[in-house]
Amino acid sequence: MRAIKKIHKAEYRPIADLVTYSPMPTRSLDHLDPFIFLNHHGFQTYPTNNQGLPFGPHPHRGMETVTFILAGDIMHLDSSGHESVIGPGGVQYMTAGSGLIHSEVSSSDFKKNGGDLEILQLWLNLPADKKMMKPSYIGLQKEEIPTFTLDNGKVKVQQLFGEWEGNAGAFEGNFPITMSTIYLEKGGKFEKSIPKDESIFFYIVRGTLKVNGEEVNFRNLVEFKNEEGVISVEATEDAVLILGNALSFNEPMVAQGPFVMNTTKQIQEAYADYQAGKFGTWTH
Repeated sequence: MRAIKKIHKAEYRPIADLVTYSPMPTRSLDHLDPFIFLNHHGFQTYPTNNQGLPFGPHPHRGMETVTFILAGDIMHLDSSGHESVIGPGGVQYMTAGSGLIHSEVSSSDFKKNGGDLEILQLWLNLPADKKMMKPSYIGLQKEEIPTFTLDNGKVKVQQLFGEWEGNAGAFEGNFPITMSTIYLEKGGKFEKSIPKDESIFFYIVRGTLKVNGEEVNFRNLVEFKNEEGVISVEATEDAVLILGNALSFNEPMVAQGPFVMNTTKQIQEAYADYQAGKFGTWTH
């Protein structure tokens, strides 16, 4: 088996009234190149007539976001003209590239009626030669994402990027990456072999898993050593897992606020370009 290096517990970092945990970056883990940031919002239940998500218009450059909606919804608007409301089981993939402004708020229905909410957002770095690529956005509902099962139906896999068991992902990544959202019933199990030179992103969203024989609870990120071997996973209760892998870029990374670049000078340029209106106009 591929040995576990360390288990990182997500730190509690509420944002206004939004329950938020983050396993990366923390004091124990900066990032897992090219996986650079994760916020886990919820689980919580909003009352009627609530304010919803607090992420109003803000800029990004040099990175990508993958947003997982497990409960509730999220309304995306951006300066490139994209607009969507994605519900439970859906996923959003946004490439900030050269720069855009976007907001991520709750729909008017959710703000009026309330309900359960659990949303995660993962940031992916972009390689140096793609940092200034054209921005893009795709939002897919649950039924639009390719899904297959393992272990006689006890393990359900949403394939987001790359390929697994001959199943191609919903999104075409801007660098080679494999990623899945995995829903496991109690007792469900699978094994996966990942090349030793690839970084593994392994975050338990709900439930408890036995990972290579070691029990790990939800809101924990498992860091693996770079060595040959399979990852063995078994659910000791119903669980949800986000599993990704990709080659490290091994490039300098400077992250400041909403921008992720290779040098401090590029960060300064990003702020200057944003203030000069080069990220598009916010007309919403």
